[in-house]
Amino acid sequence: MTAHRIVFANEKGGTGKSTTAVHVAIALAYQGAKVAAIDLDPRQRTLYRYLENRVETERRREIALPGARFSVYDGEDIGELDDLAEAIADGYDFLIFDTPGRDDQFARHVAATADTLVTPLNDSFIDFDLIGQVESESFKVKKLSFYAELMWETRKKRGLKTINEGRRELDWVVVRNRVQHVEAKNMRRLEGALLELSKRVGFRISNGLSERVIFRELFPSGLTLLDKGHLGELGTSHLVARQELRQLVAGLNLPMPTNREPDLQLAGDE
Repeated sequence: MTAHRIVFANEKGGTGKSTTAVHVAIALAYQGAKVAAIDLDPRQRTLYRYLENRVETERRREIALPGARFSVYDGEDIGELDDLAEAIADGYDFLIFDTPGRDDQFARHVAATADTLVTPLNDSFIDFDLIGQVESESFKVKKLSFYAELMWETRKKRGLKTINEGRRELDWVVVRNRVQHVEAKNMRRLEGALLELSKRVGFRISNGLSERVIFRELFPSGLTLLDKGHLGELGTSHLVARQELRQLVAGLNLPMPTNREPDLQLAGDE
């Protein structure tokens, strides 16, 4: 069995990439999947630290939570990274990579080998510039960014390998995180630009996670919105955020294993 590779990547920080990666990992674990994860940012280690905090909370509270096998890569050799990925994902259903918010050779490498590539963006033209540039007056896409061109070339190469070697086709999903209730005209312009660019380079668009204080509050404990039995009393905004997460995971359209037993906590709220 080969683990399905999910890579969370872009070349900009502050888009909710690590938060999304952790919550998707735990959501998959709640559905019975065996999940492994590698943090490719040895300086920040956000995903690694989040999951480390989760293990510590389990120990301190004497509880068992669905989780992931995790590591951080701080080496300098792509072959060594491939060896780590093969070892940590052996017998697992999913392998998640969280990449740094900058141009990085290891991030490029895992993006090129991904089965599902997830690019979180804040809902603004500042972040849209990561994948494409627009005309100042018409807001029509005038140019692909270097990153979008790189992913376009990767998809074309993977398409040939899909035919010749039986590889999975790369599914690129751009996730709109932190969608705000902005002025309607600006939102329509952004949606139009994303749709136009998606047709050019072949990514899908999915809504992600809104900006909520709860995500920052949960980091020290390593808990997620799905750990409802351990979070205390939740407000309406927390329940809405949990529903956003469920919709995001469903929208990624991942190949769930059929021989695993899901945890019923993911099914719905009382």
